[in-house]
Amino acid sequence: MMTMRQITDYVAAEPFRPFRIRMASGQFFEIRHPEMILAGRTTARVYAPSEPDSEKPDYWHDVSLMLMETLEPVDASALASQRIS
Repeated sequence: MMTMRQITDYVAAEPFRPFRIRMASGQFFEIRHPEMILAGRTTARVYAPSEPDSEKPDYWHDVSLMLMETLEPVDASALASQRIS
């Protein structure tokens, strides 16, 4: 189980480094900016932008800290290649 402290340590890092949250379900969220996540004691609200050509709106996910398996840094080159494709 993740703690609010673990998440806020990633969010408050100077300089900020993008990171990925892996959930127990296999789903993951990439946090590319500190304003994409709001951490609480038992849940986090994670911003998920829609695809660039999609008609779907951007939205927020409420996720349980108990269901988060890992927090891991996202390689900057991986982010760049995702933006290009």
